[in-house]
Parts: sequence; structure tokens; C-alpha cells
Amino acid sequence: MKKLLHIDSSVLGPNSISRQVSAAIVDRLRQTTPDLNVTYRDLSSTPLSHLSGAHLAAAQGASPSADVAQELAAGAVVLDEFLAADTVVLGAPMYNFTIPSQLKAWIDRIVIAGKTFKYGEQGPQGLAGDKRVIVAISRGGFYGPGTPIAALEHLESYLRGVFGFIGVTKLEFISADGIQLGPEHRKKALTSALQAVTNLRAA
Repeated sequence: MKKLLHIDSSVLGPNSISRQVSAAIVDRLRQTTPDLNVTYRDLSSTPLSHLSGAHLAAAQGASPSADVAQELAAGAVVLDEFLAADTVVLGAPMYNFTIPSQLKAWIDRIVIAGKTFKYGEQGPQGLAGDKRVIVAISRGGFYGPGTPIAALEHLESYLRGVFGFIGVTKLEFISADGIQLGPEHRKKALTSALQAVTNLRAA
């Protein structure tokens, strides 16, 4: 049985474009793979704590407090979910030109030396290369090559970089762009993204 991990990070609930698109992606994959086992995590309603000095000290062998130990245990569960998944569907809206802080906290739990990457004589080597990652992106404006604000695009570029670092080469993006430019732009962007979802291959 194939396993899918579905992650949402938007704070907008049902008004979120990225949530609508990520849900459509999961529905599409369920249709093509009926026995798909789906695990869902909402990083907005159940946020992870951000990394602190206490977390890093515990990783170096210091005895954690009860609260930190609980946060470390939650992080271990997140890592296990990611490692167990064959496919990851990620809802990622752009906030101030990059990913939501809730999503960054999740990424900090999965980019772990010895688990998803390692350092060798030739430098870092990704260990999570057998996964398929599909990202549903929503952006208020247009950030493609040649646009006036292309240099401020730190959402897709960051995700490509960090997932590539841990070895993920099967990375797919479905984008809804220009959603803050007015109702017509928003509707058109959502329609285009949902159409792209129908072309996804089976899980």
C-alpha cells in the first residue's frame, strides 16, 4: 500500500487557495490509486514549535526539560511521517516573498543529518530521493523570470533548493499566481491550477 503525506500551511482556512489546490491533488491521487493511505497534517491549526537553543543543545546531548522533550518527540513523529511517505503533497502559500514560518518549522524537523542527508567526502548527499513531492503554491503576484519582482521569489526557489538538498528529484509544482490582483485574477489562477491537477500521473 502506498502512503501519502498531505501537509497544509496556510493560515486562511477555507479561504486558502493553496489548501483548495492541495486537496484537489490528494483527491486526484486517491482516484488513481484507490488504496492510497493518507496522513494529514495541518501546520496552522497544530503548529510545531520553532527551533530554539534548547532544541539544539538536546541534539548535542544536553538533558532537555519536560517541555522540550515533548517538542522533540513531536518532531520525531513528523520526521517519521515524512520518511514513511511515498508521496508528499504540500500546500505552500507565499507570505512576504517566502514560505510561512509554520512550514519552515516543519522543514526544520525533516532536514536532519543522518536521516534525510549526510556529509561525505564529496560533500552533502541527499537520502530522501525515492519520494515524490507535489507542491501547491499560491502567490499574490507574478514572480516568473523576467517579471519586475522575480528577484523576490523565495518560495518555489527555496523549496526546490531544500528538497534537492535532501535528494528529492521528483519535485512537481502547481502554481496559482496573481491571486491578490483582483477577483478575476484569483478565479483564473485557481481554475488554471485545478486544471493542472487533472493532468497529474497516478501516485
